[in-house]
Amino acid sequence: MDFSLKHLAATTLMLASLSSFTSAAHANITPQQSAIILKTFNDASVKDFRQFLQTLAKSDVAKTDDLGPAIGAFLGNKTLSAEQQNEIHRLLGLYARVKYGSAATETLKELVAIPTVRVDGVDQHDNPEFLKIAEKIKGIAQAFNLNFRNIDNRVYEISLEGKGDEVVGIHAHADVVPVTPENWVLQDGTRLDPFKVTLVGDRMYGRGTEDDKNGIVVALYAMKIIKEEQLPLARNFKLLVDTTEETSGDAIPYYFERNPTPNYNLALDGGYPVVIAEKGYGTVMASFAKRAGEGKGAQIISMTGGLATNQIPSTSVATLMTDKPAELAASLQKAGTEYAKRNGGNFEVAAKVDGKDVKLTVTGVSAHSSEPESGVNPVARMLDFINSLDGKVALKHNQITDAARYAADNWGLDYLGGKLGVGFADEFMGPLTTSLTYVGMDDKAFKLAVNLRVPKGKTPEVLKSEIATKLEAWSKKTGIAPTFDLSIAEPMYRNPEGEWVKALLAVASENLGMEHKFGTSAGATSVHELPNGVQFGLAMPDVKYTGHNDNEFKTTEQFLLDLQIVTEMMGRIGQLPTL
Repeated sequence: MDFSLKHLAATTLMLASLSSFTSAAHANITPQQSAIILKTFNDASVKDFRQFLQTLAKSDVAKTDDLGPAIGAFLGNKTLSAEQQNEIHRLLGLYARVKYGSAATETLKELVAIPTVRVDGVDQHDNPEFLKIAEKIKGIAQAFNLNFRNIDNRVYEISLEGKGDEVVGIHAHADVVPVTPENWVLQDGTRLDPFKVTLVGDRMYGRGTEDDKNGIVVALYAMKIIKEEQLPLARNFKLLVDTTEETSGDAIPYYFERNPTPNYNLALDGGYPVVIAEKGYGTVMASFAKRAGEGKGAQIISMTGGLATNQIPSTSVATLMTDKPAELAASLQKAGTEYAKRNGGNFEVAAKVDGKDVKLTVTGVSAHSSEPESGVNPVARMLDFINSLDGKVALKHNQITDAARYAADNWGLDYLGGKLGVGFADEFMGPLTTSLTYVGMDDKAFKLAVNLRVPKGKTPEVLKSEIATKLEAWSKKTGIAPTFDLSIAEPMYRNPEGEWVKALLAVASENLGMEHKFGTSAGATSVHELPNGVQFGLAMPDVKYTGHNDNEFKTTEQFLLDLQIVTEMMGRIGQLPTL
């Protein structure tokens, strides 16, 4: 391609943007037109964006759907109207999908194969898997002619430089939540490797396909395309890849202590179309000191739950020690069947002899703790069931039965704080949610976490005081005195103003056929406390989020659509005269 012609066309595109952009402009390309274009082209049939447009201009699609004038103006280095600008950027997104969809999918597989999970006792920045993914991302960025910086293995920064001083930060994260490999089984019995992308139908199974290695990949390819097509930018982009988003959350603050904060911040780690509010993240951690079993009967010696406070697992397993395993298993099975039937019948309780012990398993439906309504929490049901056995099945009382009574009395199967009497809701952001999630055991204590997602309406201080007062009263009444650690963060709420959010909303809603309105989220992202921070995908709000679930997956269609949307977004945001 002749450099001077491409550069001139790109300059014309930018000048048109500076002179004629209006927020009312639309990309007048229907989903039907887009579908025809995607069927017409493939990665072997396109060399670059200009050749893609030249071929498209000769097709019936351009002639019958009035794309010809926009394409002709761009290829002829003429001034474009605002609508034509947006049509060209819509076509840029479609080109990205056609040209690089397969390559981006392969890159996603490479990132998923690196198990970037927290390891106990190892700082994330010292974890060899994070050193490995840093080198992988560095190699990709350099192959794409993008600038790469590794900030002390906390944040990986990939830059796409434009004119001016403004910076748009694109946020994604490389860390993923832990897995329980034995739970990664499909209904037909197919066993999955969490750290290998397995394609079944249109679903790409693998940890990180939805949360959030897909975000890293589509942002990298969008930057690559804008760079290689030499499209001028009125501002700079920085892709900031976080390494502690799922754990301590200290990597992004570490970065900003040493680097300027972008003027605008977009997290590719939430929901479409544009999310302007995030609930505050909270945890009520209860620690029950280990004590010798009291009384007669079987003794619960262990119990499993979520591996992280933001993870509702698909199963919870308790191990009981007894001198009559067959008899105990039969009693627990009978009581468990009745309990499940009594409480909705949408989960299973199974008791089986395991050597000299009995394994009690509650099977529910895994979910992200920000969406407890999308799952069936087995941790809450296990604890409530154990507590319900008093007087039916003889159990020695120890720290686990203490925790079961605490959970049943204060949280129950309700995930809205109603049992404890602290529930409230905001009209826009929705209700407070409370999910029993993490279970941890060691030689000293049994730990149990309740994950909170807090809308605006009560300050963290007020809510913490309410919870602490009620739990203190419960402790005095029952004589069970766990140690409590409460933490609650402020919710985020943005007043959406400016051309940039109008453009974001247009890109997402037009491509996805969604209602043209801002959204809210129960999930907190790395933009929570940053200026001009919003979520821009990559999850559909009306589809269950699988990011923290067993059998996490992203559909191929949605992944390619994300690549298309993010490329169009970066083109449009990059060339707006003012944000």
